[in-house]
Amino acid sequence: MPPIPDPGPALGRILSSMANAAHAGGRPAARLVAVSKTRDAQAIAAVAAAGQRAFGENYVQEALPKIEALRALSLEWHLIGHLQSNKADLAARAFDWVQTVDSARLATALARHRPEALEPLNVLIQVNIDDEAGKHGCRPQEIAPLAAAIADQPRLRLRGLMAIPAPEPDMTRRRAAFRAMAAQFDALRTNHPDLDTLSMGMSEDFLAAIEEGATMVRVGSALFGPRPPKP
Repeated sequence: MPPIPDPGPALGRILSSMANAAHAGGRPAARLVAVSKTRDAQAIAAVAAAGQRAFGENYVQEALPKIEALRALSLEWHLIGHLQSNKADLAARAFDWVQTVDSARLATALARHRPEALEPLNVLIQVNIDDEAGKHGCRPQEIAPLAAAIADQPRLRLRGLMAIPAPEPDMTRRRAAFRAMAAQFDALRTNHPDLDTLSMGMSEDFLAAIEEGATMVRVGSALFGPRPPKP
């Protein structure tokens, strides 16, 4: 196996650019979730050694062996892909965060399976902010009742909202979606003042997302490099 390039310089550049974007937008610093889907445990360990602690995975079954292999590193694991209710038991036991809760049914399943020995599971409500057909996430008008349902679950901790806006080539339109999400987040905090997380922005647009109000961004290829080809 070829040696893994040192990810430290890339991580440093990303964190520096994130800090500059927050300053430019008059925003507080945002957190970085390193998107580690398709990456192996060795690559994740190298990024962790450079100082990164939070990692995001799209698929429960792909993530579980990596979580187990790296358990000694005490990393923070985020599920950032769509979760079916029939895998809620596995996700509730293995992850620290689930960013893609979009129904009360899924929230109830996660709460039921979250072990008492663990801290409450951090959850974000995924919002389909651009109303894309076939895309996961609740509609903006469904946010408030879903937030209330999650808040009633003692084994869950509602932290905020998450979105994957439409991949508009026009960054002006993408920024409009980010601003719409920031408005939804501010409105939700009226009744849930402890919320602290607005997760939006990926490798190609995370700086714009931070300028528009993201407190958490999800970056993969800009940190790890191009994804490995599928076998």
